[in-house]
Amino acid sequence: MVETMTYAVQGMTCDHCKKAVSSELGQLAGVEAVEVDLETKLVTVTGDRLDDQALRAAIEEAGYEAS
Repeated sequence: MVETMTYAVQGMTCDHCKKAVSSELGQLAGVEAVEVDLETKLVTVTGDRLDDQALRAAIEEAGYEAS
């Protein structure tokens, strides 16, 4: 079952930020797509059987906090 989860992630300001978050999230099982919008500070993850805690941990590993 494909699902979508969206997180507000403050502090992202550039392409490096975008790549760091996308890279960490992309390594997780079930993640099919990651969209990072620097203007709205929103990260949208699409995939199968997404794990909220794992997604939040990956965003934190990239150096940001998800809310």
